[in-house]
Amino acid sequence: MNKKATKTTGLTEQLKGKLPVLLVLAVVVGGAWVMINQSKKMSGPAAVVDVKVPALSTIGQKGEKAFAANCAACHGVNASGGTGGPPLVHKIYNPGHHADGAFALALQRGVNQHHWRFGNMPPQPQVSAADTKAIVSYVRELQVANGIGYQQHRMQ
Repeated sequence: MNKKATKTTGLTEQLKGKLPVLLVLAVVVGGAWVMINQSKKMSGPAAVVDVKVPALSTIGQKGEKAFAANCAACHGVNASGGTGGPPLVHKIYNPGHHADGAFALALQRGVNQHHWRFGNMPPQPQVSAADTKAIVSYVRELQVANGIGYQQHRMQ
């Protein structure tokens, strides 16, 4: 019998015995890779920003309290961003791109994910119209104190 044929047949027999183990290993490694990459997609970018807090107006102070009670759990202390939501003290949220009404609608209706990878924001029906106005004032005061002002939005 040909030695080469025997070696090939022996190798094939060895692989047959290990094939189930190799398949399980491939599935485990592939599954781990998918889970790691999926978790990267679901979490937002490193969104926490340093926020300078100015002396706030009376309505800004009310907004600070309402924000802490209703928004900070996701958007972070002083709207600096967190694990559940993006920073609102960011140029994307300047009044030329997200008018005050956009914040009100976000609280009333929720928002589908579009700028960041934090997932959809659910509606916040517990936030009153007065608190919404105060929250928007608070966020705008923070933005101005951090160099974020009106910039006309241009579609790209």
